[in-house]
Amino acid sequence: MKDYVIRAIDEKKTMRVFVATTTNTVNEATKIHSLSPVAAAALGRTLTAVSMMGQMMKGQKDTISMQLLGDGPIGNVFAISNSLGEVKGYVGNPLVDLPLKHDNKLDVGGAVGKNGRIVVIKDLGLKDPYVGQANLVSGEVAEDLANYYLYSEQQPSAVNLGVLVDTDLSIKASGGYIVQLLPDVLEEDIDVLENNIRNAEPISSLIDKGYTPEDIIKEIFGDFKMEILEKSEVLYKCDCSRDKMEEALISLGKEELTKLIEEDGKAEVVCHFCNKKHQFSKEDLKSLIRC
Repeated sequence: MKDYVIRAIDEKKTMRVFVATTTNTVNEATKIHSLSPVAAAALGRTLTAVSMMGQMMKGQKDTISMQLLGDGPIGNVFAISNSLGEVKGYVGNPLVDLPLKHDNKLDVGGAVGKNGRIVVIKDLGLKDPYVGQANLVSGEVAEDLANYYLYSEQQPSAVNLGVLVDTDLSIKASGGYIVQLLPDVLEEDIDVLENNIRNAEPISSLIDKGYTPEDIIKEIFGDFKMEILEKSEVLYKCDCSRDKMEEALISLGKEELTKLIEEDGKAEVVCHFCNKKHQFSKEDLKSLIRC
């Protein structure tokens, strides 16, 4: 089954919901980056989050990225999505390994760290992108994103993200949901929603049982009459190219390029997102200096 996100709203127009299954997408990222289980969980949650956040964008060329800058051993966690459901990302230390927590769950919070910030950048094609940030509260990703929405965008939200890693290090199940409360939402509806979320099985367990996003809508939001507005495929896709790598080299400046020619006689540029290597000969570098 392909990964996808659905966007829905209740009949009262007081809450909007995004639900995603991302098992294949996170499995692809895990293979590309040779991620440890805890790194796969951290990046998988982040990729799942941006896959849903991308559906909040309107323009086809709009992008949204999320970065977790904590003090944990995983280093930087970064993921980006567009409105077409194409996501990509990476972590600073893909091989980070930590003991399981007391409940036998992966210690994503320990890997990311609690001291730091979450940064969200929305590029809407304007002169300057929108940059919002908030402090990390747990490093577990979902809580940090909910905290970001509340304090940076004044948008009360419930966020649930989960990644289940199999014994062979492949991804058994991955997905999540974001619920955003809209103006005029009733207190009794909030109470029902909070109770449903509190008593629901972990999102990764539901997906592992074969639940689709539509099934999850019924399971968690069944007390509300929900209308599904849109369904969009999600996939891991890197759009790196030789032209983009040339631009990256040119941005180093003529002095640095000359130094590369004199010291190495060539250059190799590796894409952070797909690990593809782009080779540039001495003549290639000389031609870039002349640009």
